[in-house]
Amino acid sequence: MDADEVIQPRILLADDQLSVLKALRLLLKGEGYELETAASATLVLEAVGRQDFDVVLMDLNYVRGNTSGQEGLDLLSRIQQIDSTLPVVVMMTAWGSVELAVEAMRRGARDFVTKPWKNERLLAVLRTQVELGRALRKGRQLEQENTLLRGESRPLMIAEARAMQPVLEAIARVGPSQANVLITGENGAGKGIVARALHAASLRRDKPLVSVNTASIPETLFESELFGHVAGAFTDAKADRLGRFKLADGGTLFLDEIASIPANLQSKLLRILESGEFEPVGSSKTHRVDVRILSATNANLAEEIATARFRQDLLYRLKTVEIRVPPLRERKEDIPLLAAHFLEKHAGRYRKQLTGFDAASLQILLSYPWPGNVRELDHTVERALLMAQDTVVRASDLGLEPKFESGPRLEEMTLEQAELLLIKNALSRFQGDISKAADALGLSRGALYRRLEKHGIG
Repeated sequence: MDADEVIQPRILLADDQLSVLKALRLLLKGEGYELETAASATLVLEAVGRQDFDVVLMDLNYVRGNTSGQEGLDLLSRIQQIDSTLPVVVMMTAWGSVELAVEAMRRGARDFVTKPWKNERLLAVLRTQVELGRALRKGRQLEQENTLLRGESRPLMIAEARAMQPVLEAIARVGPSQANVLITGENGAGKGIVARALHAASLRRDKPLVSVNTASIPETLFESELFGHVAGAFTDAKADRLGRFKLADGGTLFLDEIASIPANLQSKLLRILESGEFEPVGSSKTHRVDVRILSATNANLAEEIATARFRQDLLYRLKTVEIRVPPLRERKEDIPLLAAHFLEKHAGRYRKQLTGFDAASLQILLSYPWPGNVRELDHTVERALLMAQDTVVRASDLGLEPKFESGPRLEEMTLEQAELLLIKNALSRFQGDISKAADALGLSRGALYRRLEKHGIG
């Protein structure tokens, strides 16, 4: 099948009233769905056992005159025995039995619609559940593929959007080589995941992958962190310490936020990239290592070079190949996939039973600009799961609505609050450009990164 070919969603309509099934067929036939009907619980089970469905839209009662809903609840349990997660089940119920529908959702149904239904509401529910169901299925498939191919250490890459295809192609082509790779993109876009994928695709995959956020290292400790030190090299150096290059020997070293390395230390990094040689702080003994370098930045290195804050010859060594990771706003097709993955991950961590997102919350996820990218989406889903009081995430659980009026005035703020406000305003003004925001605030890049870390801004 062609990679761009879209599989037609398949829906099973289950109700004992033929007039209801006919009305549903008339409504849905022009929506691009492949439809099948079942007028009894037995036929529902036969259909689910015979083929895959994206959604089962099913009534709670199948015997004329019976309104207890127990048949529907039992049928839901039997469907889940066939497959505990798929297909997605949406219940239909009369107004008087909404409590039964809620009980069905507690038992694993994803949503419910009331009879007589409103066409717009029913279509919205089906669209949402088809999309989220496929996202969940794709996420599990990707996890299984990663586990089978590389074991648990292989990073999960959720990247179905067209904007991510060049990234995947670059990983496949460059990963097995020894080339140094510069990964660029906004904060939280997933540069670290790309670095792990490159390492997993390399011949060094069985050797260490050592990561270091260079922005978080004070300038006075930078040499020691990267190259190590010997006992007595400086105050508090009570024992020999291996640096990150030595720890990564034979493997891969990932230098995150590479643009934040102080200019006076860039020459020492350049030397080890050119020769593989270095001396620990306080030692005259030369060490040699074999390390592949992956680096990442959200800075405009051309501007950094033009202002003499970054060495051009160092950039040449770091950037044999450049991979740009697009921001989340450029890969909206991945948002349902990522959201479903994060929901499942955090649900297991917090031991909460949530089955998905309702239509309103999904719409917010798709329309929100995500300035913090994938990292912000992850945190948002985690928070929503903790706040949710239902079996699905509601729009109010996401906490994405702006609340400008709720904050204190500047003169009423603490120093911490004022600092956070100024940092957020600077980042917003310069579209997340750390260098420009730092300049506007009168800070170095490293100092701004430390404040971002203190305030929990990813």
